[in-house]
Amino acid sequence: MSKNSLTVLEQKVIKKITEESWLDLATDLIRCGQPASGNALDPDLPNGEEEAIAHMVAGELKGMGFKVEMPAKKVGRPNVIGRIKGSDGPSLMINDHLDTYPVVEPEKWDKTNYDPYNATKHGNQLYARGTSDTRGNLASALLALRAVTSEKIKLKGELIACFTVDEERDGTDGSVYMVKEKNLNPDYSITAEPTAWGGADGPWGMSISTANSGHCLIEIDIKGTKGHIWRPDIVSNPILEAGRLLSDLENMKFEYVPDKFMGHTPPMCSVVRIKGGLKGEIQFSPDTCTITLAVVGIIPGMTLDTVLHDINKVVDSKIGHQNNIHAEVRQLPGSLFVAGTESVSSDEEPVNTLSEVYKIMRGEFPKLNRKNAFNDTIRFREAGIKAITFGPGEDGWAADNEWISIPKSIEAAKIYAVTILRLLKAS
Repeated sequence: MSKNSLTVLEQKVIKKITEESWLDLATDLIRCGQPASGNALDPDLPNGEEEAIAHMVAGELKGMGFKVEMPAKKVGRPNVIGRIKGSDGPSLMINDHLDTYPVVEPEKWDKTNYDPYNATKHGNQLYARGTSDTRGNLASALLALRAVTSEKIKLKGELIACFTVDEERDGTDGSVYMVKEKNLNPDYSITAEPTAWGGADGPWGMSISTANSGHCLIEIDIKGTKGHIWRPDIVSNPILEAGRLLSDLENMKFEYVPDKFMGHTPPMCSVVRIKGGLKGEIQFSPDTCTITLAVVGIIPGMTLDTVLHDINKVVDSKIGHQNNIHAEVRQLPGSLFVAGTESVSSDEEPVNTLSEVYKIMRGEFPKLNRKNAFNDTIRFREAGIKAITFGPGEDGWAADNEWISIPKSIEAAKIYAVTILRLLKAS
């Protein structure tokens, strides 16, 4: 078999992957279990509940012939894992997650008639919550698995399908639980998450993310003195000090040794909240103000201590020596520090085979990069698994009117299918 062409079996399998079948599956997945499976990163909000979508996905896998289990760390949050064992050979896991992020302002979803879970096609895009992150990608992965398992083939190795809960909140009840408590340890893993580029029009493609950046949430508490609004000249207003600090935080430089693959953005701060003042006291300027930061783009070598140290330097230089103003920098209570991961080499599996298949299907090799966002790939890499990310969602996320490219989704499903066949040497 030439590496530059598809076999008869591969051609037969990918013919089963159609736009109609993807749209039907994606539409059902997007609606199922919503809005309960919306899972905010905010540690002070309730967890999502993914049970409904988990049972739907488990049913899909059972229908394909997988031996399915649904291990759960918490009631209402079952992970789904299916296995098909062949002869001796490597194990390959196809992964995605079952939760989404919540919808807070449905009135902005004009592309779906103000129902964010009503999957709606406009041209070559499908709009709804969960299209790009990540039920559209999940539909591509399941469609590939369905196409592969519909053939009476023999695998050299084990095909694993693992779909997790709690990914939007760093995986404690999902990928962390599966790796640390359920001993999930495949040789290779491909997570079907957004790595696409090029937007809706023009030249486009899908990168292979061979590494991930980390992140953390930081709070800065600024304390001053409370005073009446009629005498702002004699109070130390922490809101004013916070405002003066914001641009310094936005432009600050973290100390790090550059990695071969940096993310789309370098290590930097994203200001996500600022709060101060009390209801019922609008006659007074407050004595406290809190800034919440997401530090993103964290690469290997950076730690929580180094992040706090760098932010403290900026805060101290700005307000550290002012009378009656004091600041404290700390990790947001209840949140996690997620470290950046080391890359999987381009000549290692599954990067090597996925790249070869991509070249056959797309006519060029894929770009390799570091993905800025969290996904389960991070937890699998931490466990020593050769785990990468590849998917049709745009590597950039719309808070409202979320969408995914339909042509990219079909192409990704075909690439997944052929990659599975080749890595497990199907015959």
